[in-house]
Amino acid sequence: MLEIKRPVSASLSPEQVAGIQEVCGKFKRIKGGLLPALHAVQNLCGNWLPMEALQQVSREMNLPYAYLYGVLSFYTMFSTQPRGKYIIRLCESPPCHIMGVDNLVDVLKDELGLKEVGETTADGLFTLEHTACLGVCEVAPAMEINEVVHGRLTPERIKSILADYRAGKAPDYRQLRRSTNPLSEYPPSPDELTLLRNVDQIDPMSLDDYVSRGGYEGLKKAVTSMTDEEVVEVVKESGLRGRGGAGFPTGLKWSFTRPSPVFPKYIVCNADEGEPGTIKDRYLMEGDPHRVLEGMAIAGYAVGAHQGYIYVRGEYYLSMHRLQNAIDQAMERGFLGDNIFGTNFSFHIQIQTGGGSYVCGEETALINSIQGERGYPRVKPPFPGQVGVWYKPTIVNNVESLASVPDIIVRGADWYKAKGTEDSKGTKIFQVVGHVNKPGIVEANMGLPLSTLINSIGGGVRHGRALKAVQPGGAASGFILPEHVDTPLEYKAMMAVEGALGSGTMLVMDDTTCIVDVVKCLMSFFQHESCGFCLPCRRGTRVLYEMVCRIAAGQGEEADLDRLVKLSKYMVESANCALGWSPHSFLKTTIERFRDEWLAHVAGNCPLGVCKGNGHGH
Repeated sequence: MLEIKRPVSASLSPEQVAGIQEVCGKFKRIKGGLLPALHAVQNLCGNWLPMEALQQVSREMNLPYAYLYGVLSFYTMFSTQPRGKYIIRLCESPPCHIMGVDNLVDVLKDELGLKEVGETTADGLFTLEHTACLGVCEVAPAMEINEVVHGRLTPERIKSILADYRAGKAPDYRQLRRSTNPLSEYPPSPDELTLLRNVDQIDPMSLDDYVSRGGYEGLKKAVTSMTDEEVVEVVKESGLRGRGGAGFPTGLKWSFTRPSPVFPKYIVCNADEGEPGTIKDRYLMEGDPHRVLEGMAIAGYAVGAHQGYIYVRGEYYLSMHRLQNAIDQAMERGFLGDNIFGTNFSFHIQIQTGGGSYVCGEETALINSIQGERGYPRVKPPFPGQVGVWYKPTIVNNVESLASVPDIIVRGADWYKAKGTEDSKGTKIFQVVGHVNKPGIVEANMGLPLSTLINSIGGGVRHGRALKAVQPGGAASGFILPEHVDTPLEYKAMMAVEGALGSGTMLVMDDTTCIVDVVKCLMSFFQHESCGFCLPCRRGTRVLYEMVCRIAAGQGEEADLDRLVKLSKYMVESANCALGWSPHSFLKTTIERFRDEWLAHVAGNCPLGVCKGNGHGH
């Protein structure tokens, strides 16, 4: 049974009381200010939310205490229990898992003198937590200490990092050039860059640098020389499809909302990059934040919206810092705000901070989260294009989708659709992570063969080992085999081999990988991240996880394999949102394509010796 921990009391200092009052006064005036306010109050109170602080927030923001607690308890980044000065979030997502992060849990516990994950050191310095994904899969295994990511972890590296923090040498995330690697660490693109052409070429904190390379020319052209309908048509004609995973045509989505007579309308940039293996949007936000803002403003002009929200996952501190700086600069220079380029078009952008919830990447859950609610996905229809934020027409687009728009406006639909394939136009940021020699990203024309991504960009399978499987597109995708690696990276071709293009990430697994163990990790992720809104997903993900655990421990039976596929198919047919649909693809494809390995586990034998006893601790 789930243990519910009551919020702990702690006396607040006069400075904290005054600080909370100031925070609440600021965010009470802002629609959608609750989650940012809770983050700010948690920081004021030393990484947790005492009962007294919550009671003050309840009074100051005129919110019932029960409602406030109901919201914050949905998100994993808020704590009503005391925590250390430094919160260590150790990633346990599938990419980190296959790179050996489980072996580092005991290293951290020993080094910190802790018995269990979730405890705080005796000196109050460190709290050790697990987290579902940090969005830094190219440096897996990884952990985040407060705002700073530390990747490529080894026992020795962990000891060195902790020694620095103990010595008072904690890095300031705002002074870092980037969270992980420069693009120069990766092989160059075989194609013309558009999305990444400014990344590492400009100072992301400088508006002048962005303008000097053609920045805001797309917005200027749109608002001064094109009608809103013309902008929509150019984007539609370009063939740009949503880059967040679903692949819905961007211009078509805009065309549904533009004619709506209901105002106000909103633009939401989905920067909740929580899909394990997906790291692309972070490079854009950290390296070229003005491009994202420009794409949002053009979208606003196209559909008649004057307000935008960027919903950034809570772990992306540097992204939020760079974006807020860019918003402030653009407002000061007149690229955002009122009467842009002397026209009657106005557009304002507000950053919304996520709280640690994968399901908030689903567009309607994200919308509810912006509104200061638990991140439950809504029942669709109606779709956000008609009923979105504050129940008004809302366009929700991914970071990469919006970042594609400025160049399409400047250079035209024909230029963009000449790239890529008949099925999938333009360029895309592809990610290759897991068991390759050089995990990383590349922007390339759609249709790049998967084998080229693995071998030329990723440097081939690590240590010269044999390729066993690839999970393309993200954690919800089916597994594909070595015989499928020449498949072009486009929507149609990837679906034909029961994979997915999704967000463009490819998790590569070599022959040391136990498929059942990886599926167990995936199911652990989905049952943990289920929001609980609908029964098929709330109960179904838990039942699937428990069945996989039994099989991994040698306690299953062959009939369980059919049960896994059937139950996951029922979830596809009945669950409210895509999270509940997700397990079916990887369960079906692994049971079909690696059946002998599953049957060996049923017989009590993990061929690779990975699954022992009760598995790997999830």
